[in-house]
Amino acid sequence: MNILDSPHQASTADEDPQGEKRKRDDMSAPEQPTGDPSLHALYKTSLCSYFRRDSGSCSHGSQCRYAHGEEELRPRPDNTWDPTSERAKKVIKLDNGDAKSKDSIEDGIMMTDDFVDDVDGDGPGGCLNPELSKCLVHLPRRWTSDNLRNFLRDQGIHFKSAKKKKGMTVGFVSFESTERLESAIEELEGKQINSNKIKVADVIPRSYDKKIKLAMDHPHDGSQVMESILGEENKGFSQSSDCVQHGDGNDEGLISKPKSARDAVTPLAHKSYDEQLQQKKNSIAQMLKKLTRSARKACPNGVSLPEWILKSREIGGLPCQLEGILQSPLINGYRNKCEFSVGYSLQGKPTVGFMLGNFRAGVTAVEEPVDCPNVSSIACKYALIFQEFLQHSNLPMWNRFKNTGFWRLLTVREGRLPGNVTTTESPVVNISEVMLIVQVCTMGFDDVLITTEYEKLANAFVTGAAANSPPLPLTALVLQDHQGISNVAPHDAPLHTLPLPNAKGGSEVDQTRKVVEARIHDHINNLRFSISPTAFFQVNTLAAEKLYSLAGDWAGLGPDTLLFDICCGTGTIGLTLAHHVGLVVGIEMNASAVSDANRNAEINGIKNCRFVCAKAEDVMASLLKEYLTVTRQQDKLGNGSGSSNNDIDTTEEIDVSSVNVLEADGNSSHEHKSGEDDSEFIDDGQESQNHIEKNCTSQSGSSVREFKNLVAIVDPPRGGLHPIVIKALRTNTHLQRLVYISCNPETLVANAIELCTPSADKVEKGNKKNRGWRNMSSAGLARHRVKSMPVSEPFRPVKAMAVDLFPHTTHCEMVMLLER
Repeated sequence: MNILDSPHQASTADEDPQGEKRKRDDMSAPEQPTGDPSLHALYKTSLCSYFRRDSGSCSHGSQCRYAHGEEELRPRPDNTWDPTSERAKKVIKLDNGDAKSKDSIEDGIMMTDDFVDDVDGDGPGGCLNPELSKCLVHLPRRWTSDNLRNFLRDQGIHFKSAKKKKGMTVGFVSFESTERLESAIEELEGKQINSNKIKVADVIPRSYDKKIKLAMDHPHDGSQVMESILGEENKGFSQSSDCVQHGDGNDEGLISKPKSARDAVTPLAHKSYDEQLQQKKNSIAQMLKKLTRSARKACPNGVSLPEWILKSREIGGLPCQLEGILQSPLINGYRNKCEFSVGYSLQGKPTVGFMLGNFRAGVTAVEEPVDCPNVSSIACKYALIFQEFLQHSNLPMWNRFKNTGFWRLLTVREGRLPGNVTTTESPVVNISEVMLIVQVCTMGFDDVLITTEYEKLANAFVTGAAANSPPLPLTALVLQDHQGISNVAPHDAPLHTLPLPNAKGGSEVDQTRKVVEARIHDHINNLRFSISPTAFFQVNTLAAEKLYSLAGDWAGLGPDTLLFDICCGTGTIGLTLAHHVGLVVGIEMNASAVSDANRNAEINGIKNCRFVCAKAEDVMASLLKEYLTVTRQQDKLGNGSGSSNNDIDTTEEIDVSSVNVLEADGNSSHEHKSGEDDSEFIDDGQESQNHIEKNCTSQSGSSVREFKNLVAIVDPPRGGLHPIVIKALRTNTHLQRLVYISCNPETLVANAIELCTPSADKVEKGNKKNRGWRNMSSAGLARHRVKSMPVSEPFRPVKAMAVDLFPHTTHCEMVMLLER
């Protein structure tokens, strides 16, 4: 294709080495009609390349055919925009359903908490007067009200009051007069703060604000107050937004603006499942192309490009072959774990469900999950039971703005019986166990009142479960005490199991009132897994079976394989593949999950697994060194006493002690459903440890034969692998095959850049004074880290495949095989 076929390509082709855009010759420029040059079809349909780089004008002056800002940009003849412009990016986001544009956020700040009344505890503010108030959007999240006030003073803005909640991107400002308000709008509109431009939005009054506040202050009779509110206000109600930007000043166009929980949680539910799979596959392909481009950029000077980069052009820029996408066996109601927020609906009703947007963007409205196709009917019914309980509770619901309240979150975890379920069957049929976790904040509340409310809560759940037809399963009720701002509680947050009264559909409590340990069970590949309240377990059990089978097939396992299961959780991957390998070593930082992993190994009679409780970055290098030292020095270890202490650094001592502690925890907390003696599990644990030592250092010196194949499977959280873990995997020459499972393809690409990019002959030392990394993307930061990667043989991408664990959403799991 000719380089001048498109205006964007032409603009980039006309740049000289100094960055200045040279003038076109009359022969190279398209023939322009006489008269007004703006009549030309391609006049200012693309951004000037010089403007994009330097944010200034070019040498062409007023005769330049390219736009020098978004306001000058015009649509092309085919009604498309320059792909490098912000307009085109917004259109792509809307078409893909990946995210809301900034404009849509401004048009839908759905707050139902009484934010503007008293954010900082300094009394009512003037923001309640909509005629003299404005909402500022795109403020820095770290700002508080003091930062906002200081900023306004620096700009010479005369205001009456200014309020902003830390962690949000919106703030409210009120003024003494209309003249000062109009002057402030002219000064603030488009003002640059960091990389964002401030938008000024209107504040829509809520005639029922005081009534909502009354309902919040008196939750025991709040339902009656809300009924009167809805009866009076429902006729002209559009949405309970504190601030909404609109053009004409009327509310008619706002009636359809609020999103539903279905749209917020399952944005692809309106598409057929085949269309969903195709969209996800295309999204994965685009993400993989970023790996090729980034690795090409990160390749050091003087080092030849890897062969997989050179061959990428043959497969459309992909780093490896994309095998396709595996669909979920169950499309609707597949989630075995649902977290329901506690808050107020758009109508101000106490609700248990899903938030309609991001809290940082100012969205706090909560809607019931009844129309969400990924949630099971059992989880919806328990959310409704809890919602009805909250309407009569004497303890308040959590207020996200003031960080006060008691009831915070409801988590419903379900355990299924073994056996396959087709998409035409109801998934509820196989649910045999249910665990409910209620997150609360007990700070500042009377213990007697709390105890009374706990008893009412247990009765409400048991009665509600028994009243359903058929009765709902209820195995355990757990309380989690969390005092942080976010609902994401730390792993060590206190847990308390509530006894459930004897009732149909409820769990039994023994005569001594001792509560049975809270846990449920699920099945993968006919293995039974015990799950504690906070342990990680894939939310789509049937699709997880496909995921783990695929990872095992690609790993190339055998009896002589030593498998490292990094970020193992409850041990699902390692245990499902244990019968294919000689030994599994799992690493997990969550002590509760490691305890479950040890228990799961015992339940299923698997003894060739070892689970270590630690951060992978702390023990990965020492564990690799331990087993590889054993392999290399088999003659010195023929006495069967384990690996040589001289060949292992001090971090291994921490590792061994952590294993011993975990085994003790697993023994003390282990309880057999069949009533077997706990001493059997202790003996099995000792036997398992002896079995590991025997495998590692046999008296015949056959460890080389047993573990000549070292394979790692990693399944990290959304943030990806720690750089130290990546370094340990990259620099270990005995590790030839790595299977990477990721729920966030973006972090997989970033980690793969470090694993697959050739290292420089000379390692660069980082500049400690350089803070540019703070603004880098994950891929850019990975390219930066490659410079300091020790000289080592890189991996190469072999193949990749997506697995749809989350139908109706934009997310999916991705599996990539790396070899060297």
